[in-house]
This record gives sequence, C-alpha cells and structure tokens, in this order.
Amino acid sequence: MPKVTTYKCPSCNGPMHFSSSSQRLECDYCGSSFSIEEVDKLYSGKVEQAAEEGAKAAEKEEQTSFNIDGEAQVQTGGSWASSNMKAYNCSSCGAELICEPITVSTSCPYCGNPTIIPGKFKQDGMPNYIIPFKLDKEAAVNALKNFYGNKKLLPKVFSKQNHIEEVKGVYIPFWLYDGDMDVSASFEGSNTTSSVSGEYRTTTTKYYDVQREANIPFEKVPVDASIKMDNAQMDSLEPFDFKDLKTFSPSYLPGYFAEAYDDDSKNCSDRLKERVEQSAVQRLYASVTGYSSVTMKSCNVDMHVNKINYAFLPVWLLSTKWKNNNYLFAMNGQTGKLVGDLPMDKGKYWRRFIGIVLSVGTVVAVACYWGVKLWIMYKNR
Repeated sequence: MPKVTTYKCPSCNGPMHFSSSSQRLECDYCGSSFSIEEVDKLYSGKVEQAAEEGAKAAEKEEQTSFNIDGEAQVQTGGSWASSNMKAYNCSSCGAELICEPITVSTSCPYCGNPTIIPGKFKQDGMPNYIIPFKLDKEAAVNALKNFYGNKKLLPKVFSKQNHIEEVKGVYIPFWLYDGDMDVSASFEGSNTTSSVSGEYRTTTTKYYDVQREANIPFEKVPVDASIKMDNAQMDSLEPFDFKDLKTFSPSYLPGYFAEAYDDDSKNCSDRLKERVEQSAVQRLYASVTGYSSVTMKSCNVDMHVNKINYAFLPVWLLSTKWKNNNYLFAMNGQTGKLVGDLPMDKGKYWRRFIGIVLSVGTVVAVACYWGVKLWIMYKNR
C-alpha cells in the first residue's frame, strides 16, 4: 500500500500543523513550535523515502473494492473500480484513508492527524513555490458570516453555524507563467469641434489613423491547474501578493488539504493567452490619448512563454448543495478576498413582497379613508 507521512512533534510525538499566524509548525498537544527549516531537516529524508516507496507501491499494489452485491473484487493499478479513488493507511492509527488520486495532503477522519501523501510528488514533481496561509479558519468563518449578514433572502441552511464551519483550507495548484507579448494595434481617433457664425453652427470632425506596437513582458501570471475548480472564481480571488512566495516544502502542508494539478500547463495556455491579451490591449488602448473618441480597428498579439512554475496558493473553500444546485464560496487565504454566488429563498422573497404590498396597501387605505372623511367634514361646514 502506498506510503504516507505524518509530521510528529519531536518533543512529545504529537501531530503538528502549520500555523498561519506564527508561520511555524505547532504541536497540537504540547504547544511546541518549530520553524520550516527545523522540520525540513527532520523530515526531508522521510518524505523522499515515502515518495519513492509510494511510487513503487502504486505500480504493484492490488486494492479490494466491493460491488453492489457485496462480493469482493480485486483491482490492480491502485484505483477503486467505480470511483478511481486510492486507499492509504494512516501512519498514526492505521485507519484506511480513501482519497482522490491527486490528493497530496489530507487528515485522518478517525484520529485527525494531518497526513502527507508524497507519492504524487514523485510522479509529477513537487511544486516550485508556495504561498503559505496567512489567514486562519476563524478569519474565513467571520468573512462568511459578514458575507451572509445582510442577505435577508438567503436560505436558512446557509447561515447556520454548523454549516459555516464546514469551511476548509486547501492549497490549489496553479501554473505561474513568465514571458512576453509582441502586440500591434490599429486605432481610429477623432476630434470634434464646433463654431457659431450668425445663425449657423458648424461642426467639424477630424479622423486620425493611430498605430501602436509594443513588446510587453509578463511575470507570474497565475492560471489554476485544477479541473474541478471554477476558473472564473479562481481568477476573481486575485491578486495574490507574490512577495510572500516561498520555495516549496511539504512542511507547509500539515493541517491543510492539498491536491496536485490535473490540468497540465499546455491545456491552460489558452486561458493564459486570453488573460494576457486583454491586459495588452488595455495598455495599448490607454496609450492613445489626445482624442475625443478612440475606436480599435484591429489588434494582433503574439505571445511567447519563457518559463512556467508550479505553485500551491492558499484558498479557504465552502462547497455546498441546495435544491440540486452547487454553490462554492472561496476566500483568498492570503488577502481575505471572498467571492461566491448566493441563492435566493423564493418563499422568503414572496412573503417579504406580500408583506410590503399589504403594508403599502394599508397605508394607502388609511390615507384614503381620512382624506374622504376630511373632505366630507369640509363640505358640511
């Protein structure tokens, strides 16, 4: 069975997790804390050994799954027949962990110990960089509460405390692209003037042909490398501050979930081109000044990718389902920016609408009653 690694405290052998506040690994039991460098010295060899053994075991392992009738079936290749899941043993309590093939960091559902599965790193390579979590779960929960706070038509299920606390920290895989663009564009600029002579106003519009060419470099443009993540939502979480980018170490992972990429850099290049083209066009457009109006007639962008880095970026996620619709809320684990779509409880909407109509109707009826009464009193004077 593939090997896993649990980061244990050198002082008491208890499980450790990475703390977003101290940026160190802290023991859940004795409270000891250790720097990334200290833990790397203790565990780098163990992680490499587990990765090597995990890769070899994945080639030979035989897993047992069960069909609907409960009869055992032997499957080879390290995947479950129906769901393509993989099984591991927790190194602390021995319980079986069922994970997706791309999972590289999780926690045992029985003992709660953070668990690293380095075999995937051996197969696809470790990330080059990581931005560690800076905001903890409490910050994410408070952000969600504030996000829900003024939404009067939100279904109750979304505002319940036990539901809000389902939020979990996940390192999302991203590709970071460096390169440059050769950009050329043609614009039409115009200036309009008018003058008055006697009873006549003369309006004159002059048109100008404007050409722009530029070489525009780009650096660390992020594109998420996870198929399951909504691309638009991941884009909305930006910007990330790449000043906090660290050389990757598995020691940042304990206490958080993490999955390796399943959308390779070639597949993501179309999304990259779309993003950088928009930015390039905006920059050229902004350079055309001195005209009352500007219209772009044509544009050509030739993109060159010079370097691609693989990185883990921090995101707090709450995924839920309501009335057969999936809703995903995400918060940037570094900056706190939160995005997500909210449903509307139609029952609340109509009750609120009817209440407003009845309230307005009552006010109108009372006003009409007193208006008529005052008119009659006036006429009878």
